[in-house]
Amino acid sequence: MSIVSSRTGFVAWLMLCALLPLGVAGSWVGTWATAVFPDSASKDKLPLAGGTLRQVMRVSLGGDRARLRLSNAFGMTPLVLRDVRLACVEKGDSLRAQSTCPLTFNGRNEVSISPGAVMLSDPADFKLSALADVAITMRLIQVPEMLTTHPGSRTTSYLATETDSDTFRQVAARKIVHWYFLSGLEVESERPAAAIVVLGDSITDGYGTTTDGNDRWTDVLARRLQEQGPGNRIAVLNQGIGGNRLLRDGLGPNILARFDRDVIAQSGARWVIVLAGINDIGTRLSAREKGEPYASAADIIHALSQIIVRAHAKDMIVIGGTLTPYAGAGFYWSEDGEADRQTVNQWIRTSGQFDAVIDFDAALRDPENPTRLASAFDSGDHLHPSLAGYAEMARVVDLRHFLLISDARH
Repeated sequence: MSIVSSRTGFVAWLMLCALLPLGVAGSWVGTWATAVFPDSASKDKLPLAGGTLRQVMRVSLGGDRARLRLSNAFGMTPLVLRDVRLACVEKGDSLRAQSTCPLTFNGRNEVSISPGAVMLSDPADFKLSALADVAITMRLIQVPEMLTTHPGSRTTSYLATETDSDTFRQVAARKIVHWYFLSGLEVESERPAAAIVVLGDSITDGYGTTTDGNDRWTDVLARRLQEQGPGNRIAVLNQGIGGNRLLRDGLGPNILARFDRDVIAQSGARWVIVLAGINDIGTRLSAREKGEPYASAADIIHALSQIIVRAHAKDMIVIGGTLTPYAGAGFYWSEDGEADRQTVNQWIRTSGQFDAVIDFDAALRDPENPTRLASAFDSGDHLHPSLAGYAEMARVVDLRHFLLISDARH
C-alpha cells in the first residue's frame, strides 16, 4: 500500500477521517496557492513600477465566486496596485471572451498593501471550472524594492507598459517565468470542500518540469482527483520552494518559519503532505567546506515532529513523504548523508507520528541499487525526478484517504 496508516491502522484511520469535519457549504477554500519569498527588484532589474503584469495560474477546484490573495510579505514599503482583474484563459495565452472580472478591495479598484501584509480582494462573481487556467492582470503603481515573489513558477508571466482594454499586448510584452505578489486564489463552495497543502522543496516545486506544462506531481495529483468525478471537492495547494530546507534559510525562509503562513493560513486546509529534508542533508557538503553547522538526522526528525504537532493543533491530518534517493548527485551525496536519509525514512515509516505515509522512496528507487533513482524516473541529475518520476509520485498517492472523507460528508 503506497499510503499506509501508521497511527491506528487502516480501518481506524478511515473511522477517524469520517469524523473529521471537511468544511461547510458556502465556505471558502483555496483552489491555488504558491509559497512566497523575498527577491530583490534591483537584482531583477525589471521595470515593474508603472507596468502592467499578467500572470497565469492553473486552479484545482472550480466555483462561481472567487477572491484573490495578494502578498507584500517581504516588502519594506507599501505595494500599490490598480485595476486587478481575473479572466479565464483559452488555449495558448488568449483570454476567453467576456470572462474578464474586475476585482475590488473594500469597493475600490486600487489597493495599498502595507509592508508585511496580505490582502484579500472582495468576493467576485467569477465562474471557473476545475483545472482551468486563470489570468490575473494588474497595474503596478508602486512597487517595493524587496519583492514578494515565487521565482519557480514554471509558468509564463507577461510584463508590458500598456494594455488595450481586455486584450493584453503580449506580443510586445516581456515574458518572465516568475509569479509576483500572488499567494492564493480561493473559491466559495456550494458543497463541503477542503484542500490538501503540499509542503516541500524543489521536488514539490517542480524542478525540471515543462514551462506552462503543469506537470508537477501536485498537478498530476489534482487531475487524478478530478478524474474521480465532478463531485470531487478536494483542492491541491503547492507550497514547495526550490532549494528550501526544514531548519535553515536558503532559497526562501525555512519551512518551520513559513509553516503558519503557507499551511495553517490556507483557507479550507484539511490535510498537509510533507516532503522535505533532502536539502538539509545535501547541503552538508558545502557547510563543511565553509565550517558551518548542518542538520543531522535527529535535527530533521525533530523538525518534522514540530510540523506534526503544529498541524495537529489545528486538527489537520499530516501525511509524511519519505525522502527520495539521490546517490550519484555528486554535488549533494555523501555516505553519512545517505545514512541519515535512511534513518529519517525509517522514522517516517515506523514512528507512528504521521497519520499516514507516502513511500516516495520505494516508488522511485532503482530495485537493483536502492540508493539511486530508477533510470526511468531520473531527470539526469540523480536528485530530481523526471516527468515520468513526477507522474509516478502522483500515481502512488492513495486517493481513498481523501475521497472517502468527502463521501462521508455528503
